[in-house]
Amino acid sequence: MSVQEYLDKHMLSRKIEDAVNAAVRAKTPDPVLFISNHMKKSVPSVITKVKARQILDSRGIPTVEVDLCTNKGVFRASAPSGSASGIYGAQIKQVSEIRTRIRNKLTNAVNLNMINCSVALLSMYSTHLNAFDWQNMKIIKYGDKGTYLGNENFFSRKSNVFLILIKNHLQVSLYKHIADLAGKTNFNLPVPAFTLISGGKHAGNNLAIQDIMILPVGARKFEEALQIGSETYHHLKAVITEKYGSHGCNVGEDGEGLDFVKEAIDRAGYNEKIKIAIGVAATDFCIGTKYDLDYKSPNKSGQNFKSGDDMIDMYKELCEAYPIVSIEDPFDKEDWEHSKYFSSLKICQVVGDDLLMSNPKRIERAVQEAACNSLLIKINQVGTLTEAIEAVKLAKDAKWGVVVSQRSGESEDSFLADLAVGLTAGQIKAGAPCRGERLAKYNQLLRIEEELGDQAIYAGDDWRHC
Repeated sequence: MSVQEYLDKHMLSRKIEDAVNAAVRAKTPDPVLFISNHMKKSVPSVITKVKARQILDSRGIPTVEVDLCTNKGVFRASAPSGSASGIYGAQIKQVSEIRTRIRNKLTNAVNLNMINCSVALLSMYSTHLNAFDWQNMKIIKYGDKGTYLGNENFFSRKSNVFLILIKNHLQVSLYKHIADLAGKTNFNLPVPAFTLISGGKHAGNNLAIQDIMILPVGARKFEEALQIGSETYHHLKAVITEKYGSHGCNVGEDGEGLDFVKEAIDRAGYNEKIKIAIGVAATDFCIGTKYDLDYKSPNKSGQNFKSGDDMIDMYKELCEAYPIVSIEDPFDKEDWEHSKYFSSLKICQVVGDDLLMSNPKRIERAVQEAACNSLLIKINQVGTLTEAIEAVKLAKDAKWGVVVSQRSGESEDSFLADLAVGLTAGQIKAGAPCRGERLAKYNQLLRIEEELGDQAIYAGDDWRHC
């Protein structure tokens, strides 16, 4: 083959001419480097290998990480693992189920996932995420993803990995591509819901509710919001140490925990910039039609039962006494009547997690019945990114708030930050401002804000309707 035939076969003359013209238009000071990068970008991404491995999440529980190898590099995504799976979410087997078997069984499950993921990815040539997701959905019906996957979040992370490939292929930031998929044209940095005190079934204290959080809605930028959250968090540590000493925290009642948080906010000097949110997770302590607020206290359990009406009175009192603007899952997942009535009072944002499970059918019912006014979105609950985007659209169309949420067993993957910005969620729940797996999301939001520059808009006071 002659040189000219080789050039013609690969259209090299045309490609080099395009690169040179682009360099001239850009008036680049280093045309050789510019042309080199331009040529590299013009090469389409080709998947060469997919590898899955077992890693440990933030709780030391096995989960899955995936490497996607292409001709342009290696891209990685890992799966968080939640401890709860509601009956209305995508029924995906828990890692803990597999972990009860012998170790080689778990290893075999990871290897099976690697094979399934490889086949699915290597069979896809489209750069459209929904095409990839629905390619998988042909095999796996919604509500029965566990049979195929063996890991609670691996299916959604396959979707994430494919999205990372697209991002690399298109040479755009991940949050920008998510925004494009969701039909968004603006970018909002979400208000972080920093967890200051944890209770509920995940904590070793006697606090019934699951989370007491702060929302720095008065910050001007996300960078300032992170500073406010961090300073308040450290002041809280001092407040609790003064009460209980340096070796433990024994916050036992909702009011006591809120008092500590309120004092920490005051000491940090951010009374005008911080609001409070609580995550109740009432399903965990609902027995029949009653709520046992002492369910974590063996000596008191059963002595502090409250009816749904009693719970409403309690929430009204708390919202009057503290600057509470958001309550998550104030009632059991089947207690629609009390949730509807409480939402109608318009005292605060009412977030649906267990009530909705990111399930479109549950969301549609809640919209029709006005059972809540905010969606807590967890990708693994609905199954894929495509379905998550559709769920968020349902919420946005209803003028709801949207909270992008972590799982209890997180990884160091920062994907949630890009998701929150790309979907203009307005709120992100990623835990306390400490520990690497939580800070990975917050630090990524700092990078996104820096990249956007003057285009970066912090949700702030518009946290519910950005």
